[in-house]
Amino acid sequence: GRSRVSLFSTEEVMWGGHMCRGFSPTAASPGCSFQELDLSKEAFFFNDTPKEEEWFKAVTESLHPGAKYAKVKLVRLVGILLLLYVRTELAMNISEVEAETVGTGIMGRMGNKGGVAIRFQFHNSTVCVVNAHLAAHPEEYERRNQEVRDICARMQFHPLEPGCPLLAIKEHDVVLWLGDLNYRLEEQDMERVKKLIQTQDFQALHQHDQLKIQREAKLVFEGFQEGEISFQPTYKYNPGSDDWDDSAECRVPAWCDRILWSGKTVSLLSYQSHMALKNSDHKPVSAIFDVGVKVVDKKSYCKAFEGIVRSLDKMENASIPSVTLSKREFLFKDVKYLQLQVESFTISNGPVPCQFEFISKPNEDAYCKPWLIAKPSKGFLMPDSEVVIALELCVNKSTATALNSGEEKLEDILVLHLDRGKDYFLSVSGNYLPSCFGCPIQTLCYMKEPIREMLPEAIRELTLMPLLTDDAFWEEKPLDVPKELWMMVDLLCRSACHQEGLFQQPGLRPEFEQIRDWLDTGTLDVLGPVASNHSVAEALLLFLESLPEPVVCYKSYRSSLECANSYEMSSQVISMLPKCHQNVFHYLVAFLRELLKHTGKNHLDVNVLAGPNPSSIPEGGQTITAKGNCHNCKRWKQ
Repeated sequence: GRSRVSLFSTEEVMWGGHMCRGFSPTAASPGCSFQELDLSKEAFFFNDTPKEEEWFKAVTESLHPGAKYAKVKLVRLVGILLLLYVRTELAMNISEVEAETVGTGIMGRMGNKGGVAIRFQFHNSTVCVVNAHLAAHPEEYERRNQEVRDICARMQFHPLEPGCPLLAIKEHDVVLWLGDLNYRLEEQDMERVKKLIQTQDFQALHQHDQLKIQREAKLVFEGFQEGEISFQPTYKYNPGSDDWDDSAECRVPAWCDRILWSGKTVSLLSYQSHMALKNSDHKPVSAIFDVGVKVVDKKSYCKAFEGIVRSLDKMENASIPSVTLSKREFLFKDVKYLQLQVESFTISNGPVPCQFEFISKPNEDAYCKPWLIAKPSKGFLMPDSEVVIALELCVNKSTATALNSGEEKLEDILVLHLDRGKDYFLSVSGNYLPSCFGCPIQTLCYMKEPIREMLPEAIRELTLMPLLTDDAFWEEKPLDVPKELWMMVDLLCRSACHQEGLFQQPGLRPEFEQIRDWLDTGTLDVLGPVASNHSVAEALLLFLESLPEPVVCYKSYRSSLECANSYEMSSQVISMLPKCHQNVFHYLVAFLRELLKHTGKNHLDVNVLAGPNPSSIPEGGQTITAKGNCHNCKRWKQ
């Protein structure tokens, strides 16, 4: 189907009603746009103006009496207003109406300049109408180009259906763009311009038009069209007359007010200015378009739909989806902390299109345990096609503690569900090698042996014992600090005090894995040859981050922050920590003090050491904990 759209653009003028009545009653959707409707401080700062209602009433009363119209939408940004109507008998075909605004004025955001837009769906075609007021002055054409790009980039419409992506201006079938675009003439000789206007040689004058030049260079409005300009420039006049500006500025005439469009089904019927309106220094412009829209033939639609349903029923009755799995049992051997292991299998589809997805088991929120993930976890298979699924297993700080204690095991059952088909069950198992990473401080202090040499029952008992304020739980006296912590700090004190970029430059993954294994197996009394101090420093940060209860315990964390500016109160907070946590805190602070003694060489200072390093500390989890471990270092430096 085809519909006629009439658009009218102007600065604020005294409305007499005859312009709207000049639109044909056959116009399906007339629209009016204004710029500088109201530039008062109330409109600018509070976006509130009584003129909005006044102009809406004036325009509505001035519509052609030969037809009845309903308002589609009104949107305003300070003085930029756009108002769209539709014939009442067509209103039922309008849907998904949205309006947005973008300010590009002061600081690139304020609403004294910018654009407003209304988008809607007419039958099955999408339409977006934009009203813009761009930067003034002849030399600012590049800024005007940028403002058009900003409006296109920042103007995003929210679809009604949740989950659908935002819609941009250019994603509509039809875009109509009008307003005071403020593009001027490159020719600034007033007498020459006036002579060309007097002889009505608009084609020659148009060759100097900035918008034409910028569009031909593909710098702005790419993909848009504009009708032939057969009227004299619309700016700048003495208000109340048809005389050119004779003020002190003596502005050179220009076609500031324009209407452009994009869309394959748009035909321009009329493009003109209106000299009869004299109350503004601009002359309004209007355009009438014939727009083709997609209309669904209900009979054909129903027939096609019924045919598709019958075909789908036939396919469903003939066969249900079925797949073949290359493997159903997966064993992950000797899993280590933060060391990724991957097992893969292939899903081979049969003759029926298949949608698959791993689904959660009853009373479970996720389809798998937190240490496991399937990639991809869902997808679509064409007939006789296949896809490779990777099962990735990685134990991190959120899962290590339960695996160390034996509360959790590397065991899971995955349910692969086929839409309209059956379920397939996959068995996942493995063994986790206990690690000092993820163990509580108190547990590590009671471990005199490397964790790999201890019996699972002993590890479980130490991990699950309550956090003590003294050392009376066992007869055997615990270590002052975990031996693993001492090994890393000792090495850094001996070899890295002068190291520049310590705790700021990341280490190497293979070296971290080697350090982790040394700590867990105790194969050496001290850490072996390490290629980089940065790897040891990162291992230390990862160790602290993996603690299930941070050095400054969770229940004491807020009070420690509140007392951070008082040495005495901070000391009191630390004294209330469990003994093993106190020892670790003092040990780390002493280490930091030692590093600060060499600040001239390592370039470390209190500010660097007091906060987490984004290049070294992994994302998520207890990032705040790493910071909490040393947030009092400024006070303790005393």
